[in-house]
Amino acid sequence: MVNAGAMSASGNLMDFLDEPFPDVGTYEDFHTIDWLREKSRDTDRHRKITSKSKESIWEFIKSLLDAWSGWVVMLLIGLLAGTLAGVIDLAVDWMTDLKEGVCLSAFWYSHEQCCWTSNETTFEDRDKCPQWQKWSELLVNQSEGASAYILNYLMYILWALLFAFLAVSLVRVFAPYACGSGIPEIKTILSGFIIRGYLGKWTLLIKTVTLVLVVSSGLSLGKEGPLVHVACCCGNFFSSLFSKYSKNEGKRREVLSAAAAAGVSVAFGAPIGGVLFSLEEVSYYFPLKTLWRSFFAALVAAFTLRSINPFGNSRLVLFYVEYHTPWYMAELFPFILLGVFGGLWGTLFIRCNIAWCRRRKTTKLGKYPVLEVIVVTAITTIIAYPNPYTRQSTSELISELFNDCGALESSQLCDYINDPNMTRPVDDIPDRPAGLGVYTAMWQLALALVFKIVITIFTFGMKIPSGLFIPSMAVGAMAGRMVGIGVEQLAYHHHDWIIFRNWCRPGADCVTPGLYAMVGAAACLGGVTRMTVSLVVIMFELTGGLEYIVPLMAAAVTSKWVADAFGKEGIYEAHIHLNGYPFLDVKDEFTHRTLATDVMRPRRGEPPLSVLTQDSMTVEDVETLIKETDYNGFPVVVSRDSERLIGFAQRRELILAIKNARQRQEGIVSNSIMYFTEEPPELPANSPHPLKLRRILNLSPFTVTDHTPMETVVDIFRKLGLRQCLVTRSGRLLGIITKKDVLRHMAQMANQDPESIMFN
Repeated sequence: MVNAGAMSASGNLMDFLDEPFPDVGTYEDFHTIDWLREKSRDTDRHRKITSKSKESIWEFIKSLLDAWSGWVVMLLIGLLAGTLAGVIDLAVDWMTDLKEGVCLSAFWYSHEQCCWTSNETTFEDRDKCPQWQKWSELLVNQSEGASAYILNYLMYILWALLFAFLAVSLVRVFAPYACGSGIPEIKTILSGFIIRGYLGKWTLLIKTVTLVLVVSSGLSLGKEGPLVHVACCCGNFFSSLFSKYSKNEGKRREVLSAAAAAGVSVAFGAPIGGVLFSLEEVSYYFPLKTLWRSFFAALVAAFTLRSINPFGNSRLVLFYVEYHTPWYMAELFPFILLGVFGGLWGTLFIRCNIAWCRRRKTTKLGKYPVLEVIVVTAITTIIAYPNPYTRQSTSELISELFNDCGALESSQLCDYINDPNMTRPVDDIPDRPAGLGVYTAMWQLALALVFKIVITIFTFGMKIPSGLFIPSMAVGAMAGRMVGIGVEQLAYHHHDWIIFRNWCRPGADCVTPGLYAMVGAAACLGGVTRMTVSLVVIMFELTGGLEYIVPLMAAAVTSKWVADAFGKEGIYEAHIHLNGYPFLDVKDEFTHRTLATDVMRPRRGEPPLSVLTQDSMTVEDVETLIKETDYNGFPVVVSRDSERLIGFAQRRELILAIKNARQRQEGIVSNSIMYFTEEPPELPANSPHPLKLRRILNLSPFTVTDHTPMETVVDIFRKLGLRQCLVTRSGRLLGIITKKDVLRHMAQMANQDPESIMFN
């Protein structure tokens, strides 16, 4: 018989349990979120707000504030990301020049700013002014000679080592998550993975400071990838201020997708490219609403950066170019060749870098991150200083390689032999024979190209912030400029050849070497990242070269085809797999003919599945089961005999519910029966109060039959973002498939180590 007193008490307890208790719906570190549940919770929250808004004016105002909170968050992200990017750009300019000298009139001025304010700067020597002194002039009062060169060389190395040491020390002591580019981890987080602290305030602060230090040190890395991480940290910070996002991990990821777009927007001055980059490369779930908000965040970020004007050219774009010559169909052949080079470089870089990073993880090398950074910095600076193309910052190098040779250019790359009888306008200079400076620049560029290719492999992945966009573009720009000069000289000396006869007459300006540098940069960046649409948009936004979209498209597509022939993974996917993150790439295809029954747990010969029954287990039984297993959740069945599925209970919520019930409810003891039904089970008269936990039960877990093809199961996991899927036959529970099981199975089918998937 059922004890009437117990029933009435349990009725009160049921009412109490239906109240929410703290931390329900949250996830543990290194676990995957349940996208379906987050979506359902947000729908319920929105329905509740909408129904309440009709009750009073105040509730209506609250509903409006809730609706506009997303746009407010985007505005704040754009403002902060743009401000931080502008500050980083200004600080990098100053600290990069600090390695070579100092401004006497104001030490916080960079070389260019120092000479802007000088009245004694001449047009011929625009980079020289009395206020700017190199270290040799300041310390020993010598500007020329061997001793001055050696002193400047030593100061260059010492400053670079100091910057690198400070950066790696700050990362190691205060924010270990501030290292790397951050994009592989951002992709994993956006797919629904939890990495607590990765987007925290300390990470934001340390990454911003150390990014300035490492770029200024002259290492072969860029600030563009890390700026995406910085912007996502901003997004995470502002999300925590609004309960709509702080209490829903799915909604938070919509904000982070938009923040990633803002990061690329301020990195390159490319707001549209940033939105497309987030859509194509980073985001996992990207609804139309997120597209609009990403566009707004990228717009605000770009506007903020333009207001700060860190480049001093009143333009948003980083490498603005002004070419005066159209491209011709015959030039598509060298453009495609540059695409082939970009694809081969991308393949070489990914394989070598992953091999080196794997060696770092599995040997003693990984135990000495500070020493590794110091050694690589020393080697980089010692080799880089003698060559003017490796000594200058990579952004300045790319800008010089992209530039067209006008009458006002003083670059060594523009040292052509001029015709004294030339009477053409300034902006229509014909192709001319190369002078000594161009030939000197060619072999210096060839040496710089080999050096950049080798040193970037060892630099990317060290325990410091390290972006890959700019070094990849530099490799391509150097190769492209050399090809461009080669085609230009071939056209000049052999203009009567059939290939040049129609479009390259004597005295005509028909080949633009800077365009080849631009196409080469796009090809190499595409080969490493496997971007296509967003890459082309970023490149034309970056340079302002709108009419050169077709060459950029041809190079980007060729680069992707060539690189994909050797392996489908881009550098970010390769690092995701290297680190063992549970990431289901939507670009991968699963074509194997296996069934759900081949992948589900338990396998044949394994112990039966750990399950909960709907009304026959005590609190002690459940606590023992939780203690003895490490599963993320348990299926709930009618009974062990029938195995008919009722729902699914998350491990974390079970623990929290039992803990709260013991603290806040009288009569809940180890012998208390736990039930997941609407009505309590029939209990003996002297039994303790039962515990109702139906509220934490997921009554609609996703299920498939045992004969469902794994191709369909993989597609379901990708598109719905599932944590787990239950396998049934005629309503009877057979097993469970988790995201980790799917990843292991895919690795096994690809002849890879299935145990490389480390996290839950």
